[in-house]
Amino acid sequence: MKFDADRLEWLRAPERCVVEDGRIEITTMPGTDLWQRTYYHFRNDNAPVLQMETEEKFFSFVVKTDFTGAHHRFDQCGIVMYLDSENWLKGSVEYENEEFRHLGSVVTNHGYSDWATTAIPAQVRTMWYRFSRREDDYCIECSQDGERFTQMRVCHMWEGGGRIRFGVYACSPEDSSFTAVFTHMEITACKWPAHDGQAPDEE
Repeated sequence: MKFDADRLEWLRAPERCVVEDGRIEITTMPGTDLWQRTYYHFRNDNAPVLQMETEEKFFSFVVKTDFTGAHHRFDQCGIVMYLDSENWLKGSVEYENEEFRHLGSVVTNHGYSDWATTAIPAQVRTMWYRFSRREDDYCIECSQDGERFTQMRVCHMWEGGGRIRFGVYACSPEDSSFTAVFTHMEITACKWPAHDGQAPDEE
C-alpha cells in the first residue's frame, strides 16, 4: 500500500483546501471540532476530515504537520482515524496560549472520548506523527525531526478490526481560523513491532 492523494475522500470538506500528492492544506472554519460526551457533556462532530480506506491489518502512516498559523485557543491539526461519529481517534497539537501548547490524543469508543495530553513549548510549530495498526490495536507516536519517534498512545478500537479510514484533520473549536499544512505523507510496513515481552494470558 502506498500513499496516493487520489484515494483520499473528504468527510465535511472545508471551504478552502489544497490536496496534492506531496502537500495538503486545510483552512479551518470557526466552531469545528471532534469530541464525544465525556466530562464536557457536549458532542461536537463537524471537523473536516480527509481520509483513505483500507483493509490492510498491519501498516504505519507518517505525516508532518505545520500549525504555524494557529493562534487561538484549541486551534489544532493532526492525524485521525474516523470510523463514524462515535468511534474514532486523533493525535494533534492544540494551541493553548503564548506559553505552551497541548500535545495529545483522543480515543473515542462507542460514543465516549478520553483525552491524554502533555504541555510542550509554544515555540513548537511543527510535529510529525506515526499512526500504526496491528489488527484492531493502534499506536500513535510523535516526533519533532521525523526520525526519532516516541509513543503517545496505545489503544484498542472496538470497531476497528475490519475496513478502516485514516488520514488528517484540522479544526478550530472557538471563533478562529488558520491554515494547517500536511507534508511528507508516507505509508510503510508496520513500524510498531510485535510485543516480545510477557506472554499472553492463557484462556
